[in-house]
Amino acid sequence: MRVLVVEDARSLAEVVAEGLRDQGMAVDVAHDGLAAAAKLDVNSYDVVVLDRDLPGIHGDTLCQMITERDDRAMVLMLTAAGSPGDRVSGLTLGADDYLAKPFHFPELILRILSLSRRRPAARARTLCVAGLQLDPVRRTAFRDGCSMDLSVKEFAVLEALLRASPGFLSAEELLEQVWDENADPFTNTVTVTIGRLRRKLGSPPIITTTPGVGYRIGKASTS
Repeated sequence: MRVLVVEDARSLAEVVAEGLRDQGMAVDVAHDGLAAAAKLDVNSYDVVVLDRDLPGIHGDTLCQMITERDDRAMVLMLTAAGSPGDRVSGLTLGADDYLAKPFHFPELILRILSLSRRRPAARARTLCVAGLQLDPVRRTAFRDGCSMDLSVKEFAVLEALLRASPGFLSAEELLEQVWDENADPFTNTVTVTIGRLRRKLGSPPIITTTPGVGYRIGKASTS
């Protein structure tokens, strides 16, 4: 999952970003509306965590810009303006959810996960293939009934491959979905993570590689 955090308070933006990265999300940060608009023109996001009172382009205007896009991200307004009237006005602008500051971080995570499942091209609750079962909300993964101990990045790579199945994902696409804009495009981190994931998945091998194309996991079913 890729998230854009738009927050002009730099310390808060970094705390939120690091907390979401600890959950395996790829997170980019913008500190004003203009920078956010530029990132939205370049990258595809599942969820935008949006402050309202932004310099450059106001958060309300940015929210309307996002909702007018064909492949729109879900918008969670995260703002100090938390009165019932503020919530109503924010949702009227097209925001999909509204959370007032100060907030409880586990609640923020759950709201982001919920929004990602509500996004058009709906995400299934559980992904299953060939004895492999993954629940992105509970963050559990099993193969043939046996629980797997995956790092946050291993889990995120596996989720991305399952969602793309039966199609391929290139290393560049995995970098974009699982890491963030600061990832070195020449790094071998994808290859290393795939290697660790293969070892943990065990036999028979379930991830295949086609040189010049990318990685693929067997055709998935959902429930």
